[in-house]
Amino acid sequence: MAAEEQILSPDQRKPVNRKAMYSALLISAAILLTFLFGNHLGRVEDLFVILSAATLVSIVAVDAWMRKTGLR
Repeated sequence: MAAEEQILSPDQRKPVNRKAMYSALLISAAILLTFLFGNHLGRVEDLFVILSAATLVSIVAVDAWMRKTGLR
């Protein structure tokens, strides 16, 4: 029942291990960049791989910046 559900504020939830999250995202970005070295001919695939890796790195950068400035 909804009446029995516990109400939690954001600071009461289990904290996320930031170092593990940053490491996983940066390792994923590095693995994506290894896909550039392959036996494909076109450059369209390279664009998507680079954009995907840049998105992962930007997530880490924005989150670190927001933590540093106290916005998160």
